[in-house]
Parts: sequence; structure tokens; C-alpha cells
Amino acid sequence: MKFIGKVSIVLIAGFLALFLISISLEPIILERRSPVSQIDSVKTFNNNEELESKIAEYDEDKDSNTNNSRFDSDNHAIHDLTTKPIFTNEALTKEIVDRVRGVSWREEAPVGLEDLSYITVTHWGFDQQEHLGEMIVHKEIGEEVLEIFQELYEVKFPIEKMRLIDEYEADDHLSMEDNNTSAFCFRVIEGSQKISNHGYGVAIDINPIQNPYIKNNRIVPLTGKEYVNREDIRKGMIIKGDPCYRAFTSRGWTWGGEWKIVKDYQHFEKVIDLNP
Repeated sequence: MKFIGKVSIVLIAGFLALFLISISLEPIILERRSPVSQIDSVKTFNNNEELESKIAEYDEDKDSNTNNSRFDSDNHAIHDLTTKPIFTNEALTKEIVDRVRGVSWREEAPVGLEDLSYITVTHWGFDQQEHLGEMIVHKEIGEEVLEIFQELYEVKFPIEKMRLIDEYEADDHLSMEDNNTSAFCFRVIEGSQKISNHGYGVAIDINPIQNPYIKNNRIVPLTGKEYVNREDIRKGMIIKGDPCYRAFTSRGWTWGGEWKIVKDYQHFEKVIDLNP
């Protein structure tokens, strides 16, 4: 019994000694243990700093290489005031051909795709901002059309929008209702079997709502009825003698606003020899 008692005392003393040693070593162990949450947060912070630095570098590169164009709500290019105005005349690229084939141009059209030119011009919009417009015309008048729209740009004549009529599935009525300025579209003159001059790429319609087609009591587009009174001159209207009228007629174009039986205030056309 005395032996067991001595063993018990020794064991208890040993446990006490181990307990005291563990207490004394705990601060050292904690001191050496990695504070994981703190290190993770520092890594995250450092990674964010690196990411922000890369974003800043990217923004600098983007700013230095930008083409200074932006997009409107319909995802169409808008010319930026910080760049020079754009006026180009070129043959139809594959991309443009793919857009128009079977839509505004069809195999039975009186002109081939090689006879047409794709025009891009900077113009002033109704919002008093510069916009980039596009149209297709016959190649024989491509350069002249550029000159006309350069002249309109210089006098800040407002054009609301200028898109290929293919954006409207080649539907002239939809294009007019959207006040779209357009040129080439293979179609016949309404109420006849005669091919419209638009089908040859030698006619241009400008701001159809402000410059409607009027025959008897018919107004096209219907939203143009507010502009039947041509003495009440407002933005986008074409009036005889104004800069738009002069830009076209001084180069031999005919204005539909001077026709006798009908009035087509949006329409300009030019007679050219298509079979030289």
C-alpha cells in the first residue's frame, strides 16, 4: 500500500509538472504560429493592389490607342468630337455585300454589286452632336455625294440618322417612319412597275418625317403630317434655296419638292448615263 501511494504521488507530481511546462510554453507556440486570417487578408490586399495597377495600365493603353468612337443606344457608331470628320468612298467589302445581298440588292437589280459604292460620312444630328452615317450609292456619283455631305457637315445641316436600309429589311416605309436618311434600295416606284431611281443608287431621301412625300391627301410617312406647312420652318426641313437644296441642285440634282403633281420633299435624284 505504501508503494502504491508513493507511485500515485509521483504520477500526480509528473502531471502537475507537465501542466506547468505547457502553460509556460503556450505564448512561445502562439507567437510562432502563423496568423492565417491576417496573412490571407494581406495577400488579398496585395492582389487587389496588383489588379488595380494592371487596370490602370490597361486604361492608359486604351486611352492612348483609342479610336475616339462610341456607340449610341442602338449600338451604332457615333463620331467623337475629338477626331477629324470621316468621309470615305469605297467599293463594297465582303461584309457589306453580306449585309445587302438578298435584302436591298437582289440578282434582278439593274446594277451589279460592283457598280455600287459604300459611303461613310460624319454628319450633325438632331442632338447637335456629330454622328457617323452610312449609305450606298452608284459608284459614278460616289465622290460627288461625299462632297455634298461634306458641305452639309460644314453648315451643320441636321440629319437625324443615316443607316443602310437593310437595317429595316429594305422596307422603305419602316425606314421613313424611323426618319432614316438612305439611298440605294432595289424597288419599284409605288403603284407602278418602273424601277425607282433608288434601285440604281442615284437617289437620296433625307429626313423623311420633316420632308414627307405628299400626293393629294396622302402623306408618307404619316408622322410627317406635322411638316406639311412648309412655311413653318423647323429643324431638318429642306426648303428651296437653303444649304441642303443648294448642295444638291448646284451639282445637277433634281429636288422632289419642286415636282408639280406630287411633292417629295425628302427626295433628291440625279440622271446619269449608266451605259457609257
